[in-house]
Amino acid sequence: MTPETVVTIGRQAIEMTLLLSAPLLLSALVIGLVVSIFQAATQINEMTLSFIPKLLGIFLALILAGPWMVNTMVDYTRRLIGNIPWMIG
Repeated sequence: MTPETVVTIGRQAIEMTLLLSAPLLLSALVIGLVVSIFQAATQINEMTLSFIPKLLGIFLALILAGPWMVNTMVDYTRRLIGNIPWMIG
């Protein structure tokens, strides 16, 4: 296995991690922004106020994007396992 192969596998793994975490992180970001604008407008400074909406938003994003995330991860794993003979040789 060459160093280029190891770097390519590592790069693909990082890209896959970012791709799969993006829907959940973006939903938490948007909900956090909306809640903080609401808090600024109403001057309610409660730190725990954004926890439940973020939790529900991430749960909803996981339900909506979950099948896509699983299919993407299965495809990546199949490609990775299928390429093992060529990586070793």
